[in-house]
Amino acid sequence: MATKTPWPPVDGGRLLLWETLGALAAAGHAVSLAAPAPASGAAAARSALEPRCRPFLVPPRRRPALLDGLVAGLRRRPFTIVRHTRPEIAAEVGRRLVAEPFDVAVAEQLQALAQLGPARRRGVPIVLRQQNVESDLWAGAAARGGWRAVWLRGEARRLAAWESRAVRDVSLALALSARDAGRLRELAGGAARVDWVAPPFPAALPSADHGLAGAPPVVVLGSGGWSPNRDQARWFARDIWPAVRAAHRGAILHLFGAERVAGDGILWHGAPSDSRQAFAPGAVFAVPLRVGSGVRMKILEAWSRGVPVLATPEAASGLAATDGEELLLAGDRQGFAGAVGRLQSEPGLRDALVARGRGALRARHDPGAVAAALVERLRAAAGAR
Repeated sequence: MATKTPWPPVDGGRLLLWETLGALAAAGHAVSLAAPAPASGAAAARSALEPRCRPFLVPPRRRPALLDGLVAGLRRRPFTIVRHTRPEIAAEVGRRLVAEPFDVAVAEQLQALAQLGPARRRGVPIVLRQQNVESDLWAGAAARGGWRAVWLRGEARRLAAWESRAVRDVSLALALSARDAGRLRELAGGAARVDWVAPPFPAALPSADHGLAGAPPVVVLGSGGWSPNRDQARWFARDIWPAVRAAHRGAILHLFGAERVAGDGILWHGAPSDSRQAFAPGAVFAVPLRVGSGVRMKILEAWSRGVPVLATPEAASGLAATDGEELLLAGDRQGFAGAVGRLQSEPGLRDALVARGRGALRARHDPGAVAAALVERLRAAAGAR
């Protein structure tokens, strides 16, 4: 059960589920996917997904965000949980469970749990895979201040309580990193079964067919569907980029999927229809997240597509990566400007970062090994019903 269809895999959450489904299918396991999908794109998504799973895609009913906010306030529930509660998709889950037996039901992220009520009623073991620790993301956003800080802190508290109950109520909670697993255990007071399995990703994918303007071109993704991504694109373009541009006059910033930000040396591309377009040969991929949780799938994709990565410590926190080995870390204007300078001036650094990043993919994210580890945990959860 997912909160969105993984096709096209243009953002981190979709990419994670897309690669997971591919790894499980390659290992011979049968997976049915229930997810919302707009009617206009459902046919294309279904066709793309069929080699990896049996997709059951349901057009979501449109609801005003204001109404969801009112319901959340009256029921004292997190807004993001109410926003993703979809009775029409829960009904589809119920139909699937009546039609055939399942070993286990997996909720892809906290917000998907609401649709697995039919599985709980039929005694099917439920596994919650947390792409992030949701309450930590909201708390991190609140810590930056601003006019929404009070509401964000309240939402973080509500989500922490919701996560605590959810982790204790499922057969197994799975994180993407040891750090997140420890945090989920802490939220649940230690009274829960929590484990972690790294996300799968192939070690080598092709880069874009064409290059991007700039010496070097610097790419930042700003998916509109996830608040930390919107924040990172805005912060980098307005606060970090002027210093990078001043130090490297030939550099061009390419914003993909973010809001339009005008500035010297900034080009806006909109959301790519194929994520490959953002990973051009000769480019530098910057991930300036200011709130860290989970594993940034786009860093894995950059390694796979042969593009060196500059990241904040928060963005790299879920990876067993070392500054100067698989990527370069930076946290402010001078740090990012200096990192871009190193890639320009140090012979062989770019190739070395890419080679070691791909080595990390082979060692820790091999799809076959990850699928085996994931299935081992799912079998244990199914056997504990």
